[in-house]
Amino acid sequence: MSLAAYKKTIRESETPRQIERRILSRVTHDLAEKGKAFDASDSPADRLAILSEGLRDSLYENQRFWSTLRHDLAEPENTMPAALKASLISLALWVDRQTSGLMAGQGSVAGLVEINTNIVAGLSGQAATTAVQEV
Repeated sequence: MSLAAYKKTIRESETPRQIERRILSRVTHDLAEKGKAFDASDSPADRLAILSEGLRDSLYENQRFWSTLRHDLAEPENTMPAALKASLISLALWVDRQTSGLMAGQGSVAGLVEINTNIVAGLSGQAATTAVQEV
């Protein structure tokens, strides 16, 4: 099966919620793996090196996911309850601010991983303490 056919099959067989969960699970796994060394380091030079070795790309992909989600939540056609939309938009804005600090070598990736893990659990219909295992 070609890659295009495989992607079409996924689009036709997964719900939007399942697609969001799958994408966020993969992004969160990447952040967790690449962020361990970043969070363990106190050296600004080491942190910037870790960013350039792939963490920056993972942070960008995470930020892009949250930006897309924020845009979708702001659409008038979005029927999600207003309080939930507001909470998720607030989280998306927090992710944006946190990512800016991380790109400058400051802060901790663990907070992003925790937020994402809780959202993945919610999308899966599980308790928020479930760890992201899926890639």
